[in-house]
Amino acid sequence: MATFATPDQLLVIIDPVARRTDGESVRIAKDVLSAGAAAKVCLPEGPEEFARVLARRGSRRPVVVGDDRALTRAVALLHQQRELAECVLSMVPVGSALGVAHALGVPTGAVAAARAVLDGSERRLDVLVDDSDGVVLGALRIPPVPLTPQEAAVAGGVRPWLRTCQSLVRTLVPSRPSRTTRTSRVAPAPPPPGPARLRVEVDGVTLVDLDQPVEAVSVTPDTAGAAVVEVRPLSLGAEASPLQARGRTVTVSGADFRYRADAVVAGPVRRRTWVVREGALGLVLPER
Repeated sequence: MATFATPDQLLVIIDPVARRTDGESVRIAKDVLSAGAAAKVCLPEGPEEFARVLARRGSRRPVVVGDDRALTRAVALLHQQRELAECVLSMVPVGSALGVAHALGVPTGAVAAARAVLDGSERRLDVLVDDSDGVVLGALRIPPVPLTPQEAAVAGGVRPWLRTCQSLVRTLVPSRPSRTTRTSRVAPAPPPPGPARLRVEVDGVTLVDLDQPVEAVSVTPDTAGAAVVEVRPLSLGAEASPLQARGRTVTVSGADFRYRADAVVAGPVRRRTWVVREGALGLVLPER
Protein backbone atom coordinates (compact mmCIF):
# COMPACT_ATOMS: atom_id res chain seq x y z
CA MET A 1 0.00 0.00 0.00
CA ALA A 2 1.62 3.22 -1.16
CA THR A 3 1.76 6.20 1.20
CA PHE A 4 2.13 9.82 0.17
CA ALA A 5 3.60 11.55 3.21
CA THR A 6 6.44 13.05 1.10
CA PRO A 7 6.01 15.84 -1.47
CA ASP A 8 4.41 14.59 -4.65
CA GLN A 9 3.76 15.94 -8.15
CA LEU A 10 0.03 16.72 -8.25
CA LEU A 11 -2.31 17.61 -11.08
CA VAL A 12 -5.20 19.45 -9.41
CA ILE A 13 -8.26 19.38 -11.69
CA ILE A 14 -10.93 21.78 -10.41
CA ASP A 15 -14.34 20.97 -11.85
CA PRO A 16 -16.29 24.01 -13.13
CA VAL A 17 -19.38 23.05 -11.11
CA ALA A 18 -17.30 23.16 -7.92
CA ARG A 19 -15.98 26.62 -8.80
CA ARG A 20 -19.53 27.90 -9.27
CA THR A 21 -21.09 26.29 -6.21
CA ASP A 22 -18.43 26.76 -3.52
CA GLY A 23 -15.53 28.95 -4.55
CA GLU A 24 -14.32 29.32 -0.95
CA SER A 25 -13.82 25.58 -0.45
CA VAL A 26 -12.04 25.40 -3.80
CA ARG A 27 -9.67 28.19 -2.74
CA ILE A 28 -8.93 26.47 0.58
CA ALA A 29 -8.23 23.14 -1.11
CA LYS A 30 -5.94 24.77 -3.66
CA ASP A 31 -3.99 26.61 -0.95
CA VAL A 32 -3.50 23.48 1.19
CA LEU A 33 -2.43 21.32 -1.76
CA SER A 34 -0.08 23.95 -3.19
CA ALA A 35 1.55 24.45 0.21
CA GLY A 36 2.20 20.73 0.67
CA ALA A 37 3.28 19.60 -2.79
CA ALA A 38 4.30 20.72 -6.26
CA ALA A 39 0.83 21.23 -7.70
CA LYS A 40 -0.20 22.14 -11.21
CA VAL A 41 -3.72 23.60 -11.06
CA CYS A 42 -6.05 23.20 -14.06
CA LEU A 43 -9.44 24.84 -14.55
CA PRO A 44 -11.24 22.96 -17.34
CA GLU A 45 -14.41 24.62 -18.63
CA GLY A 46 -16.23 21.48 -19.70
CA PRO A 47 -16.09 17.67 -20.06
CA GLU A 48 -13.95 17.73 -23.21
CA GLU A 49 -11.28 19.91 -21.64
CA PHE A 50 -11.51 17.85 -18.43
CA ALA A 51 -10.71 14.74 -20.50
CA ARG A 52 -7.77 16.40 -22.28
CA VAL A 53 -6.24 17.60 -19.02
CA LEU A 54 -6.51 14.14 -17.45
CA ALA A 55 -5.05 12.43 -20.52
CA ARG A 56 -2.01 14.75 -20.47
CA ARG A 57 -1.27 14.29 -16.77
CA GLY A 58 2.10 12.66 -17.40
CA SER A 59 3.65 11.46 -14.13
CA ARG A 60 1.56 13.77 -11.97
CA ARG A 61 -1.00 12.26 -9.59
CA PRO A 62 -4.49 13.59 -10.46
CA VAL A 63 -6.52 15.24 -7.73
CA VAL A 64 -10.18 15.87 -8.58
CA VAL A 65 -11.76 18.83 -6.82
CA GLY A 66 -15.51 18.48 -7.31
CA ASP A 67 -18.57 16.35 -6.64
CA ASP A 68 -19.54 12.75 -7.36
CA ARG A 69 -20.00 13.46 -11.06
CA ALA A 70 -16.47 14.81 -11.36
CA LEU A 71 -15.08 11.73 -9.62
CA THR A 72 -17.06 9.26 -11.71
CA ARG A 73 -16.13 11.16 -14.88
CA ALA A 74 -12.43 10.83 -14.06
CA VAL A 75 -12.79 7.12 -13.27
CA ALA A 76 -14.76 6.47 -16.47
CA LEU A 77 -12.16 8.27 -18.60
CA LEU A 78 -9.29 6.33 -17.05
CA HIS A 79 -11.20 3.07 -17.52
CA GLN A 80 -11.90 3.84 -21.19
CA GLN A 81 -8.19 4.57 -21.68
CA ARG A 82 -7.39 1.28 -19.89
CA GLU A 83 -5.28 3.23 -17.39
CA LEU A 84 -7.45 2.93 -14.27
CA ALA A 85 -5.40 0.15 -12.70
CA GLU A 86 -2.13 2.09 -13.09
CA CYS A 87 -3.42 5.49 -11.96
CA VAL A 88 -3.93 6.50 -8.32
CA LEU A 89 -6.67 9.10 -7.85
CA SER A 90 -7.25 11.61 -5.08
CA MET A 91 -10.31 13.74 -4.41
CA VAL A 92 -11.34 16.84 -2.52
CA PRO A 93 -15.17 16.77 -2.37
CA VAL A 94 -16.81 20.10 -3.19
CA GLY A 95 -20.48 20.42 -4.13
CA SER A 96 -23.89 19.13 -3.12
CA ALA A 97 -23.82 15.58 -4.54
CA LEU A 98 -21.13 13.85 -2.44
CA GLY A 99 -22.76 10.63 -1.30
CA VAL A 100 -20.53 8.37 -3.39
CA ALA A 101 -17.29 10.10 -2.34
CA HIS A 102 -18.16 9.96 1.35
CA ALA A 103 -19.25 6.30 1.09
CA LEU A 104 -15.84 5.47 -0.35
CA GLY A 105 -14.14 7.08 2.64
CA VAL A 106 -13.18 10.52 1.30
CA PRO A 107 -13.22 12.97 4.25
CA THR A 108 -15.78 15.73 4.48
CA GLY A 109 -14.44 19.28 4.45
CA ALA A 110 -11.88 20.83 2.14
CA VAL A 111 -9.04 20.97 4.68
CA ALA A 112 -9.36 17.37 5.90
CA ALA A 113 -9.69 16.03 2.36
CA ALA A 114 -6.72 18.04 1.07
CA ARG A 115 -4.56 16.82 3.95
CA ALA A 116 -5.58 13.25 3.18
CA VAL A 117 -4.43 13.81 -0.41
CA LEU A 118 -0.99 14.79 0.91
CA ASP A 119 -0.61 12.35 3.81
CA GLY A 120 -2.99 9.49 3.06
CA SER A 121 -2.36 6.09 1.51
CA GLU A 122 -3.57 4.29 -1.57
CA ARG A 123 -6.45 1.90 -1.04
CA ARG A 124 -7.62 -0.52 -3.72
CA LEU A 125 -11.40 -0.57 -4.13
CA ASP A 126 -13.71 -2.88 -6.08
CA VAL A 127 -15.89 -1.45 -8.85
CA LEU A 128 -18.64 -2.73 -11.14
CA VAL A 129 -18.11 -2.65 -14.92
CA ASP A 130 -21.08 -3.23 -17.21
CA ASP A 131 -21.29 -4.65 -20.74
CA SER A 132 -21.39 -1.14 -22.22
CA ASP A 133 -18.08 -0.28 -20.48
CA GLY A 134 -19.74 1.82 -17.76
CA VAL A 135 -18.19 1.91 -14.29
CA VAL A 136 -20.05 1.97 -10.95
CA LEU A 137 -18.19 2.95 -7.77
CA GLY A 138 -20.99 2.83 -5.22
CA ALA A 139 -24.56 1.60 -5.32
CA LEU A 140 -26.55 0.64 -8.40
CA ARG A 141 -30.32 0.98 -8.01
CA ILE A 142 -33.35 -0.08 -10.05
CA PRO A 143 -35.59 1.86 -10.32
CA PRO A 144 -33.30 4.88 -10.02
CA VAL A 145 -33.38 6.97 -6.86
CA PRO A 146 -34.86 10.38 -7.85
CA LEU A 147 -32.33 13.11 -8.58
CA THR A 148 -31.99 16.01 -6.18
CA PRO A 149 -32.72 19.45 -7.68
CA GLN A 150 -28.97 20.17 -7.82
CA GLU A 151 -28.24 16.87 -9.58
CA ALA A 152 -31.11 17.41 -12.00
CA ALA A 153 -29.67 20.78 -12.98
CA VAL A 154 -26.31 19.20 -13.75
CA ALA A 155 -27.88 16.23 -15.52
CA GLY A 156 -29.76 18.61 -17.76
CA GLY A 157 -26.48 19.59 -19.36
CA VAL A 158 -26.82 23.34 -18.86
CA ARG A 159 -23.49 24.60 -20.19
CA PRO A 160 -22.12 28.06 -20.92
CA TRP A 161 -22.78 27.82 -24.65
CA LEU A 162 -26.43 26.96 -24.02
CA ARG A 163 -26.86 29.90 -21.67
CA THR A 164 -25.31 32.15 -24.32
CA CYS A 165 -27.80 30.92 -26.92
CA GLN A 166 -30.71 31.47 -24.56
CA SER A 167 -29.51 34.98 -23.82
CA LEU A 168 -29.22 35.70 -27.55
CA VAL A 169 -32.75 34.45 -28.18
CA ARG A 170 -34.12 36.69 -25.44
CA THR A 171 -32.31 39.63 -27.01
CA LEU A 172 -33.65 38.99 -30.51
CA VAL A 173 -37.24 38.18 -29.55
CA PRO A 174 -39.02 41.19 -28.04
CA SER A 175 -40.84 40.58 -24.80
CA ARG A 176 -44.60 40.84 -24.87
CA PRO A 177 -46.14 43.53 -22.72
CA SER A 178 -48.42 42.19 -20.04
CA ARG A 179 -50.98 43.95 -17.90
CA THR A 180 -50.83 41.28 -15.22
CA THR A 181 -47.98 39.81 -13.30
CA ARG A 182 -47.15 36.34 -14.44
CA THR A 183 -46.69 33.71 -11.78
CA SER A 184 -43.87 31.24 -12.22
CA ARG A 185 -44.96 27.69 -12.88
CA VAL A 186 -43.24 24.80 -11.17
CA ALA A 187 -43.21 21.54 -13.08
CA PRO A 188 -44.90 18.76 -11.12
CA ALA A 189 -42.62 16.08 -9.73
CA PRO A 190 -42.70 12.84 -11.77
CA PRO A 191 -44.68 10.04 -10.15
CA PRO A 192 -42.65 7.33 -8.44
CA PRO A 193 -41.96 4.32 -10.68
CA GLY A 194 -44.21 1.32 -10.19
CA PRO A 195 -43.28 -2.35 -9.79
CA ALA A 196 -41.21 -3.90 -12.59
CA ARG A 197 -40.97 -7.42 -13.93
CA LEU A 198 -37.29 -8.25 -14.07
CA ARG A 199 -35.12 -11.34 -14.11
CA VAL A 200 -32.15 -10.95 -11.77
CA GLU A 201 -29.34 -13.51 -12.11
CA VAL A 202 -26.29 -13.72 -9.84
CA ASP A 203 -23.42 -15.83 -11.19
CA GLY A 204 -25.91 -17.53 -13.53
CA VAL A 205 -28.41 -18.42 -10.80
CA THR A 206 -31.84 -16.76 -10.99
CA LEU A 207 -32.65 -14.83 -7.83
CA VAL A 208 -36.04 -13.55 -9.04
CA ASP A 209 -37.83 -14.15 -12.36
CA LEU A 210 -40.23 -12.28 -14.61
CA ASP A 211 -43.32 -13.79 -13.00
CA GLN A 212 -42.60 -11.95 -9.73
CA PRO A 213 -42.94 -8.11 -9.81
CA VAL A 214 -40.21 -6.32 -7.88
CA GLU A 215 -40.23 -2.98 -6.11
CA ALA A 216 -36.48 -2.40 -6.04
CA VAL A 217 -33.11 -3.93 -6.91
CA SER A 218 -29.76 -2.77 -5.55
CA VAL A 219 -26.23 -3.94 -6.40
CA THR A 220 -23.23 -2.75 -4.36
CA PRO A 221 -19.58 -3.77 -4.80
CA ASP A 222 -18.23 -5.41 -1.66
CA THR A 223 -14.68 -5.35 -0.34
CA ALA A 224 -14.04 -9.04 -1.03
CA GLY A 225 -14.27 -9.22 -4.83
CA ALA A 226 -18.03 -9.71 -4.95
CA ALA A 227 -21.22 -7.68 -5.23
CA VAL A 228 -24.07 -7.66 -2.73
CA VAL A 229 -27.40 -7.99 -4.54
CA GLU A 230 -30.68 -7.14 -2.82
CA VAL A 231 -34.11 -7.62 -4.40
CA ARG A 232 -37.39 -6.59 -2.84
CA PRO A 233 -40.29 -8.45 -4.51
CA LEU A 234 -43.66 -6.71 -4.45
CA SER A 235 -45.29 -9.45 -2.37
CA LEU A 236 -42.87 -9.16 0.53
CA GLY A 237 -44.19 -5.90 1.89
CA ALA A 238 -42.31 -3.26 3.83
CA GLU A 239 -41.69 -5.37 6.94
CA ALA A 240 -40.26 -8.49 5.29
CA SER A 241 -36.61 -9.08 4.52
CA PRO A 242 -35.56 -8.74 0.88
CA LEU A 243 -33.90 -11.49 -1.12
CA GLN A 244 -30.11 -11.30 -0.97
CA ALA A 245 -27.19 -12.88 -2.79
CA ARG A 246 -23.49 -12.29 -3.42
CA GLY A 247 -21.58 -12.91 -6.62
CA ARG A 248 -19.15 -11.58 -9.20
CA THR A 249 -21.58 -11.28 -12.13
CA VAL A 250 -25.06 -9.75 -12.01
CA THR A 251 -27.45 -9.71 -14.98
CA VAL A 252 -30.78 -7.87 -15.00
CA SER A 253 -33.20 -8.30 -17.90
CA GLY A 254 -36.87 -7.80 -18.70
CA ALA A 255 -39.04 -4.87 -19.72
CA ASP A 256 -37.30 -1.55 -20.44
CA PHE A 257 -35.84 -0.27 -17.19
CA ARG A 258 -33.73 2.63 -16.01
CA TYR A 259 -31.09 2.44 -13.32
CA ARG A 260 -29.03 4.84 -11.28
CA ALA A 261 -25.29 4.18 -11.21
CA ASP A 262 -23.63 6.50 -8.68
CA ALA A 263 -24.72 10.02 -9.73
CA VAL A 264 -25.99 9.12 -13.23
CA VAL A 265 -29.37 7.78 -14.37
CA ALA A 266 -29.01 5.50 -17.41
CA GLY A 267 -31.33 3.58 -19.72
CA PRO A 268 -33.82 2.49 -20.69
CA VAL A 269 -32.32 -0.91 -21.45
CA ARG A 270 -33.71 -4.42 -21.61
CA ARG A 271 -30.63 -6.27 -20.44
CA ARG A 272 -27.46 -5.26 -18.62
CA THR A 273 -24.68 -7.27 -17.01
CA TRP A 274 -22.30 -5.98 -14.33
CA VAL A 275 -19.05 -7.70 -13.37
CA VAL A 276 -17.00 -6.98 -10.25
CA ARG A 277 -13.44 -5.81 -10.92
CA GLU A 278 -11.55 -6.48 -7.73
CA GLY A 279 -9.19 -3.70 -6.63
CA ALA A 280 -9.64 -1.85 -9.91
CA LEU A 281 -9.65 1.64 -8.38
CA GLY A 282 -6.75 3.11 -6.45
CA LEU A 283 -7.96 5.98 -4.26
CA VAL A 284 -5.91 7.92 -1.72
CA LEU A 285 -7.71 7.90 1.63
CA PRO A 286 -6.76 8.81 5.23
CA GLU A 287 -4.62 6.35 7.15
CA ARG A 288 -6.76 3.93 9.14
